[in-house]
Amino acid sequence: MDATTFQRQLAEEGFDPAVRVEREADGLWDEHTHPFEAKALILSGEIRIRTGAGTDRTYREGDVFHLAHEEPHAEWYGPQGVVYLVGRRGTPRPAPAPAT
Repeated sequence: MDATTFQRQLAEEGFDPAVRVEREADGLWDEHTHPFEAKALILSGEIRIRTGAGTDRTYREGDVFHLAHEEPHAEWYGPQGVVYLVGRRGTPRPAPAPAT
């Protein structure tokens, strides 16, 4: 999939506009969750994701991965690192300041 098609798909599905993320070569992020749903398109490099359900998959350029809200997962980045576009849905927003 290309970036233009991916961004259009995110908008149609109600995701926030995509942001670009870069992760270092051979890095890792131990098991964690996010307070939002995430859908990402790999632009370069690779990322391996293991979910709490035991699914383990490597994503490369052109692949899309999807993580549910609060889905436990761990990430490993390839020898060139990874660059991806990610859209988020259900991102917590700060409460508005009280009126004075």
